[in-house]
Amino acid sequence: MAQYSRIEVVQQMKESGMVPLFYHPDIKVAKDVLKACYDGGARLMEFTNRGDFAIEIFTDLIKYAIAELPGMMLGVGSVTDAASAAQYMLAGANFVVTPVFRQDIAVVCNRRKVLWSPGCGSLTEIATAEEMGCELVKLFPGSTYGPGFVKAIKGPQPWTSIMPTGGVSSEESNLRGWFDAGVTCVGMGSKLISKEILESKDYAKLEKDVAATLALINTIR
Repeated sequence: MAQYSRIEVVQQMKESGMVPLFYHPDIKVAKDVLKACYDGGARLMEFTNRGDFAIEIFTDLIKYAIAELPGMMLGVGSVTDAASAAQYMLAGANFVVTPVFRQDIAVVCNRRKVLWSPGCGSLTEIATAEEMGCELVKLFPGSTYGPGFVKAIKGPQPWTSIMPTGGVSSEESNLRGWFDAGVTCVGMGSKLISKEILESKDYAKLEKDVAATLALINTIR
């Protein structure tokens, strides 16, 4: 069962401005990455459902977060069906992120009052998701749409909360473009938790990069 309500999670997303995301099949590496991000100030993490037995890694990871990292809100990403969403929620996922909008996922998440963030790529999809109770829309792939798309959406729908994922980096010009356009937060994967960091296990650098990115976002906003 989720440790945090959907309102608590979306509020943390608004306050932090960033949701780091990653996947790794080794639980030791996953724990070290989560701890480095936590020590850098992150209080959100999206563990992506991208490998065999990912649910087993997630289950161990969230137990670790609950026991050792107070305030860390761990959720799951890359969920493509309601059965998988239900499975992760039973394991304690605090939020569910999907690459597309699916009504069946909305229903199972709403039933448990767990925050779900669907990947949308049109104003119609966004409006439909919001009609289903979506608090925060994932713009995916962000690199395809860009900040201009966000700014255009915020015109007729200023109430819409958007989190672009894909095409987001820790460079000031990139982050400023997104936040000036009106995003609520950004999802950041390989541009933050890079392949090089994972291979070298340079968790001190990851901690430093997370802290610097959060500080930059706070300055920009």
